[in-house]
Amino acid sequence: MSDVNGYRIVSPDSAPAHPYPDYRSNPIRVPKRPLMILPHTLSEVTGPAYGHDTVRPEDADLTRQHGGEPLGERIIVHGRMMDEDGRPVRNSLIELWQANAAGRYVHQRDQHPAPIDPNFTGAGRCITDDDGHYRFVTIRPGAYPWRNHHNAWRPAHIHFSLFGPSFMQRLVTQMYFPGDPLFPFDPIFNSVTDAKARERMISKFDLDATEPEWALAFRFDIVLRGREATPMED
Repeated sequence: MSDVNGYRIVSPDSAPAHPYPDYRSNPIRVPKRPLMILPHTLSEVTGPAYGHDTVRPEDADLTRQHGGEPLGERIIVHGRMMDEDGRPVRNSLIELWQANAAGRYVHQRDQHPAPIDPNFTGAGRCITDDDGHYRFVTIRPGAYPWRNHHNAWRPAHIHFSLFGPSFMQRLVTQMYFPGDPLFPFDPIFNSVTDAKARERMISKFDLDATEPEWALAFRFDIVLRGREATPMED
């Protein structure tokens, strides 16, 4: 890595991995030249802060954001955000977004013939506590077709966006559900070539956190660095 006029030039050895051709849009998104990284100024590293006072407790319950109950299976998604040594990542913003129970996103580009639920937007956020723990209440998302290949369907999943102390520090990953029959056919899931790393993207059913007669619970711990790190999107 070298500096040129204040910019850091990343050597080819540090560039992202080779394109993954089974995911059809991946080759056009992977940079074909060494990356050029802009230097962070003090204002980018220290702010703008996202403002904890704007994150409300009800933001973490996606089933209470509208006038009525959303359709589908209510679930609890919870876990801890940790560093490579298992230490909690405290006071950090987590956002999630997902499809509804029919596999439909509330987005103008999602036009596949599944119903939109007027009582479910599919987005929420919360702040990790002193133990690095987070908790959401939501609806289990459905699988959906995505035209990547013949009869292509994405496994049910939830997107997670993890923020550091400023918006310049952001990691994105996906959480899947155990036992999904679509795993062998999904090139996005299988673009993580390490089988053990793929397992770290799959949540675990959690009976202890399940609330009787109300909602099943799934635990998804997120490790930011190290050998046991949760795979993130580059």
